[in-house]
Amino acid sequence: MGNELVVRKSSLPASQRIHRAAQYVRMSTERQQYSIQNQAAAIAAYAHSKKLTIVRTYRDEGESGLLIKNRAGLIQLLEDVQAGDTDFAHILVYDVSRWGRFQDADESAHYEFICKRAGIRVAYCAEQFDNDGSMLASIVKNIKRVMAAEYSRELSAKVYAGQCRFARLGYKPCGKVGYGLVRELVDEKDQSKGILKNGDRKYLTTDHIRVRPGDPREVAIVRWIFIRFLEVKCETVVAWELNKNAVPTRTGKPWTRVMVGAILRDETYIGNLVFNRRSWKLRQIRKYNPPEEWIRAEGCLEPIVDRDIFLQANKFIGERRVDLSEEEMIFRLRRALLENGRLSITIIDRTPGLPCVATCQTHFGSIRNLYRLLGYTPKRNYEFLESRPLWTDQKTRLASRIRSAAKRAGYRTSTGGWTDSLRVNGTTCVSIRAARWTPPQEETHAPHWTVQCDSHVPAGWIAAIRLTEHNKGVLDYVLLATDGRVKRTIRFTDSARKRHDIACFATADALVRAIIRRLAKRVPSRAKHTPTSREARKRQPESTSGRARH
Repeated sequence: MGNELVVRKSSLPASQRIHRAAQYVRMSTERQQYSIQNQAAAIAAYAHSKKLTIVRTYRDEGESGLLIKNRAGLIQLLEDVQAGDTDFAHILVYDVSRWGRFQDADESAHYEFICKRAGIRVAYCAEQFDNDGSMLASIVKNIKRVMAAEYSRELSAKVYAGQCRFARLGYKPCGKVGYGLVRELVDEKDQSKGILKNGDRKYLTTDHIRVRPGDPREVAIVRWIFIRFLEVKCETVVAWELNKNAVPTRTGKPWTRVMVGAILRDETYIGNLVFNRRSWKLRQIRKYNPPEEWIRAEGCLEPIVDRDIFLQANKFIGERRVDLSEEEMIFRLRRALLENGRLSITIIDRTPGLPCVATCQTHFGSIRNLYRLLGYTPKRNYEFLESRPLWTDQKTRLASRIRSAAKRAGYRTSTGGWTDSLRVNGTTCVSIRAARWTPPQEETHAPHWTVQCDSHVPAGWIAAIRLTEHNKGVLDYVLLATDGRVKRTIRFTDSARKRHDIACFATADALVRAIIRRLAKRVPSRAKHTPTSREARKRQPESTSGRARH
């Protein structure tokens, strides 16, 4: 390497930097007078009058001045100034509002002070005052900052009022539309001007946006979602079946219960337009507005879903959620205890008027804490809950191992909308569970292990971590085949495991190898891995009782 002289920007002599300037230009979508070209022309004239040479440009196009986080140009400018990576002594800005319309005037002053502290002066070229630090300049500049912020507040109020007015007329003021719907641009006579794609905007004030049914295939999927939900009463099941059938979403991501729930609650599918559920005024705080502030235009759109079906689905969803104080929860739970003679997770979830189990756990810490408050001692032993963090972590690690091994073998894996499950090549599922140790009910009985499967475990295999006595550690691993119609709870003893050919493995690695071998027989792989003779010699026995039986 030679000894070339490297000239850094900040190493220029002060006599040269004093005549060099950078310009910062910003344009939102508010007025044409603030176009980049107009700002640059005014800044160039100012620089010429002050005998300054513009050596760099920082710009933000189509960005609001309310926040700094979305303004890459200003962020880069401040970073260069703070790092000392500048070869100029002036920053030229069209006016105070181009520097920013920050709602806190001190924020605007802070960013200017950063430049001033680094020895760089900020000049506002179109303002009637010289930013020289004098008392008059400071007063006028602060007033201008407050006026810039106030302009945004007034504009926000006017825009919001206009949006509410058009929403009452059945037009879509802003935002995206749901699955199976499209935005149609119409003129002042409500005549169609075409379909707007994602990201497209209207430009004429006389034009408006209507919501219409979109792709017939997506419309059919929306109708199926409502009908299927009324059958299974579970958004997760609907999401899994959509993923199983390879139904695409608009984003390309797998379906989730949240996405299905959003469709089920969207009144647009029955012809109603609801606006102002959430607001984000001046991009400060996102908040949910109370129902009395919503703007609802009924029957203004072409419905996709039958109104009775929509109401049935939302009635069920609404009845699942109960907003109660903790005192009222305790009162209702005690009444349910007296009526049933006992309490359980199933009773709590299925009794109308009671909070769901998840709500009880959130408010009282756990179901056991709730039982203590009620003075209720259940027959069931909840000792296993204390070890839940242990086997939850073990399940996560096991799922990661299976996923990595499947990918190395050439398979595609995804969650498919299920909890603790992996879908392989979109067809077969491996569900990860814990087999909890359960003490015997009588002295003559043997302890057994319990696997909670839920009512919708998909077809494939259940890979379960079998826990030791009192669920204090990991005993071994078991693998069970399932056709998708398993019971909600699977129980087995050691003797029953052998009778029912439940394969048992001493290590997680042995379990993973067995799963990959079973996948090779059932699921076609893009790139099958053929082990070398050295790898074959290194393989360990996979079962504690010899080779696992299929």
